[in-house]
Amino acid sequence: MSRRSLTLLKNLARNANGSGIQTRSVTYMPRPGDGAPRAVTLIPGDGIGPLVTNAVEQVMEAMHAPIFFEKYDVHGEMSRVPPEVMESIRKNKVCLKGGLKTPVGGGVSSLNVQLRKELDLFASLVNCFNLPGLPTRHENVDIVVIRENTEGEYAGLEHEVVPGVVESLKVITKFCSERIAKYAFEYAYLNNRKKVTAVHKANIMKLADGLFLESCREVAKKYPSITYNEIIVDNCCMQLVAKPEQFDVMVTPNLYGNLVANTAAGIAGGTGVMPGGNVGADHAVFEQGASAGNVGKDKIVLENKANPVALLLSSAMMLRHLQFPSFADRLETAVKKVIAEGKCRTKDLGGTSTTQEVVDAVIAKLD
Repeated sequence: MSRRSLTLLKNLARNANGSGIQTRSVTYMPRPGDGAPRAVTLIPGDGIGPLVTNAVEQVMEAMHAPIFFEKYDVHGEMSRVPPEVMESIRKNKVCLKGGLKTPVGGGVSSLNVQLRKELDLFASLVNCFNLPGLPTRHENVDIVVIRENTEGEYAGLEHEVVPGVVESLKVITKFCSERIAKYAFEYAYLNNRKKVTAVHKANIMKLADGLFLESCREVAKKYPSITYNEIIVDNCCMQLVAKPEQFDVMVTPNLYGNLVANTAAGIAGGTGVMPGGNVGADHAVFEQGASAGNVGKDKIVLENKANPVALLLSSAMMLRHLQFPSFADRLETAVKKVIAEGKCRTKDLGGTSTTQEVVDAVIAKLD
C-alpha cells in the first residue's frame, strides 16, 4: 500500500473517532410535508424589541430557516392588542415578540398579560443556565422555571373599596394549579430532569398557596421517578443566590415565578442571555425569558447595543417547537461559540459590541 493511501486511511479513522469531520445524528423522522415553510407572527414591540427581533430576522434569513414572518406594529401604550394581530397568532399558532412596555399604575392593563390570557398560554418557561466562556459567580447552574401564567396576582381583579383603600384579589384554582403541575412534571420527564421543586408561601397564604401545593403533591404521585420537594419563596430566593446548583425544575404560581426567574437569570449570566416562551394547548409565544428592564433602556437603543442573545436562543426554542430541530441546533451552537470565544459581547456581558456586530458574529459561526 502506498504511503499516500496509508495516510488517507489514518485520517479517515481519526475523523471517525470524532476529531475530524462531524457526523450528524438522526434527530427525528419528519412526516411528509413537515418541511413546508411556516408562518410566524412577529411583534417587534418597544424599547430594544425592534433591535433584537431584527437580529433574529437576519439570522433566520442567513440560515434559510423554513419560516417567514408576519410583522405587526404593537406598542404597550395601546389599550388592547389589535384584532388583526390576535387573528394572525390564532392562525399561525406561533408568535415571536420583543418586550411590550407596561405602564406603571394608572389602571392600564398589560398587553403581555392580555396575550397570555386570551390565548390561554398557561405555562411560562424560562431556562436559566451557564453559558461556556461567560464568567458568573456560580457554576453548574441549569434551572428551568415553569410559572403558572393566567391567574394569581396577575388576575387583575382590583377595585377601590372606599377612597384610600384598594382591594386586590389573588385567585388560585385547582384546575390551573393541576394543569401547571402536570406540565412541569411532564417537562421534567421528557427532558430527563431529575427533580421538581414547588415554590410557595403556604405558611401565610394557607388556602391559596395551600391549594397550589395540594395540586402539586397529587400530580407528583404519578411521577415516582422524579424527586419532588417544596420550598417557601423567601427561602427559595436566599437559596438561589447561595447555592443555585441544587435546583433543577421549579414550578411556581404566577407572581413568584416572575421573581424567581429573574433572580435565576441574574445568577446565570443576566437577563440578556436567558431564553423563554409561553405555551398553551394550541398557541405559543416566544420572547426574552427574563425581561426585567429590557424596555426602558433608551441609551442602549440609541447606541444600538442591545443584547440579542436571549431572543436568538428563544427563537431556537421556537424552531424546536415547530419541529425544525437541526435549525435550532445550528443556531444554538453558533450563539454558544460566539459567547465562548468572547470577542464579540455587548455591554451587559462586559464587552463593547453593537447588536449588529453580535449578529454578524453569529452568522459567521453558523455551521
